[in-house]
Amino acid sequence: MQELENRLEKLEEDFLNVYERLQIDQKAEHLNELEKEVAEPEIWRDVKLATEKNQELSRLSEEIQPFLLLKAQINDLKELILISDEDLKDEIEGQIVAMEDNLSENKKALLFTGPYDTKNAIIRITSGAGGTEAMDWAGMLERMYLRFFEKRGFKVSLIERTEGEEAGIKTAVYEITGPNAYGFLKSEHGVHRLVRLSPFNANNLRQTSFALVEVLPIIDTDTDVAIDEKELRIDTYHSGGHGGQGVNTTNSAVRITHLPTGIAVAIQNERNFHQNKEKAMEILRGKLAQMALEQNASEISELRAGESAGWGQQIRNYVLQPYRLVKDTRTGFETTDTDAVLDGKIDEFIDKYLELC
Repeated sequence: MQELENRLEKLEEDFLNVYERLQIDQKAEHLNELEKEVAEPEIWRDVKLATEKNQELSRLSEEIQPFLLLKAQINDLKELILISDEDLKDEIEGQIVAMEDNLSENKKALLFTGPYDTKNAIIRITSGAGGTEAMDWAGMLERMYLRFFEKRGFKVSLIERTEGEEAGIKTAVYEITGPNAYGFLKSEHGVHRLVRLSPFNANNLRQTSFALVEVLPIIDTDTDVAIDEKELRIDTYHSGGHGGQGVNTTNSAVRITHLPTGIAVAIQNERNFHQNKEKAMEILRGKLAQMALEQNASEISELRAGESAGWGQQIRNYVLQPYRLVKDTRTGFETTDTDAVLDGKIDEFIDKYLELC
């Protein structure tokens, strides 16, 4: 049992180091304060403020609960080890292994050092030139990410989706909610390239297709990204989205253009003009924040039009013919298990990117 005691002691030492660096106790105190605030009936007189507080409470709770649970488990096991005999050795070792794996996963939070890493995220997948082939590839990426979100336990909300005429998608936009969602997904921002034998070509020729994946932090207030209303052009038009007969007979769809950078966001799937405008502004703030990170700009006014990475940044190659390989162009990480990757197993690509950053 002495070996297990030493192993548990090492685990606790590693855990406490992570616990302190992430300031879990301080965050727990802040969580208690937030719980008291949202419990006060008066706060709901300002619905926007109350909603923001509730969202912060939920995010903070999801962030610290795994560490509080692991702390309790370590303390319980320390007591159990003192009174146990050799008959429970295998059971105790199994618990230690599980906690070591748990800590290894939660230590990734130390890698989320970016200004928006704790935010939720918007992911937008757009097919490149190439017609049906490219749209099918965009659809394959959509499935890959949806499987990844499911495995991680992220909440997924569809914002907008346009299917291809024959296969796949032209574009799809999702809102992703979960601990450090943007921090996990920012590695996927860029162009994804596929090489395969085309199922849509009568001669079954090898085909190269491209899709653009945009990952944006969700910034639902102007606190982090201040936008001058005078620099916006807001256009309305007839919506073709869901929402009932009224939506299709009024100018409820919105296109917002940020004039200094030329960035435009169009939303039509919400139920009315105000909801479409609010969602469009949320995405615009995310696009400007992402652009500021790419250009190392400290203020929105410093952004330079036309200098965002866009279609120029190819980040990953997926080769299915004449050999099978998925390789990240930034980290050099690669795997031949292409089926697993396309089924959502992209964790190693994300981990390598976070370690590099």
